[in-house]
Amino acid sequence: MRGVTSFLKLGATEDNVFGILLMSSLAELVRFPSGLTAFIDMTQNHGFFSGRPLARWLTGDKPDRKMVLEEAFIFTDPEGKVWEVPAGYSIDGASIPKALWSLIGSPYTGDYRRASIVHDKACDDAKKDFNARRAADRMFFHACRAGGCSTDEAKTLYLGVRMGALKDQIPLWSDSITESFSPRPRASIPLGDRRIETDFRLAREVLRREVETDDPLELEEQVDRALELVGAGTP
Repeated sequence: MRGVTSFLKLGATEDNVFGILLMSSLAELVRFPSGLTAFIDMTQNHGFFSGRPLARWLTGDKPDRKMVLEEAFIFTDPEGKVWEVPAGYSIDGASIPKALWSLIGSPYTGDYRRASIVHDKACDDAKKDFNARRAADRMFFHACRAGGCSTDEAKTLYLGVRMGALKDQIPLWSDSITESFSPRPRASIPLGDRRIETDFRLAREVLRREVETDDPLELEEQVDRALELVGAGTP
């Protein structure tokens, strides 16, 4: 597939379209309802976001990790599918287990933050639909790349969300992921955290031996093979 070097021209008009198209003969003009005009270099495209997410912290009875979107946020994938998150939707950053924060990153850091917003909504919509969840995870890879993640970073993040999708197959994974949302301090490292970290390291090492790819469909097959080795095969 293709690397990401999409570019935005704010306030562009038809008068300067020709000049921009000379920069890339395969540039595609996209208009958002807000009036934003985006020129996407389709030779190296993983999709694009509608802009920057606008959100506010939730306090009071809600955990301080929660935020709510003040306006709709959109990601358009390379196939033109629109993944929209409406205003009022509650977010909590990337759903990364605490056990993997030192290996992947914490919920509100990294170039995957915008990707996590649309991925959370897509996973909520998918519910228990296995194919819909797979599609959401492939979209997440594209969104990570569009957000600025390197291929290796996006692959690592993709591995993490696939482990989350298959957590019910390994109870200790499920325990670790559930515990990650608890605000309680911990006096020791839970067994579930040790298991998910060990399995993640093993699967990531197996994945690194695979042929390099920037295509989420190919990556999906590679990750399936890696996770089978740690006991999380495709249902």
